[in-house]
Amino acid sequence: MLRDATLRVTRPRIAVLSAVHAHPHADTDSIIRAVRGELPEVSHQAVYDSLHTLTDAGLVRRIQPAGSVARYESRVNDNHHHVVCRSCNAIADVDCAVGATPCLTASDDHGFTLDEAEVIYWGLCPTCAA
Repeated sequence: MLRDATLRVTRPRIAVLSAVHAHPHADTDSIIRAVRGELPEVSHQAVYDSLHTLTDAGLVRRIQPAGSVARYESRVNDNHHHVVCRSCNAIADVDCAVGATPCLTASDDHGFTLDEAEVIYWGLCPTCAA
């Protein structure tokens, strides 16, 4: 994947990419812990740099629901959405928005050529709702 994106293959990049694949919607601290399980000597900065590079290359997607720290996922280029628990901050993927609302067509695109819509559903996960 790194070579296909014309990125240099480094141990930190491989470890970060693997951690994001293994831990969907993980925050940076969780990714650092996972990477350090494989590369104990890796610095915070190397992980931050790798996340930035992987995001810019389109190999990783950065999401940041309101009131939350940035989180990363490996599911890219499919315009999926998310559901977030207001209580425990659990996040899950939602493949597609259906029905009349919320609408995914902008009422006024202001001349923009739209290619993506980002929808975040908020509520309580089954555990917190119980």
